[in-house]
Amino acid sequence: MTTFNVNDMTCGHCQKVISQAFATQLPQAVVTIDLAKHQVTVEGVTAEQAQEVIKEEGYTPELAV
Repeated sequence: MTTFNVNDMTCGHCQKVISQAFATQLPQAVVTIDLAKHQVTVEGVTAEQAQEVIKEEGYTPELAV
């Protein structure tokens, strides 16, 4: 499980865009999005794969510590 802080994910539209990107590009990924905390948690794929999907949608994912 990998968690990213995505501080530029600010609304429901952002959440939907990221969810749809994973569904299309990495359907095996299990994605949980916490909009209030600006976090995306991903299981089933590598951190690099997940980060790339988020970046391709125009967001700035930072690995949560």
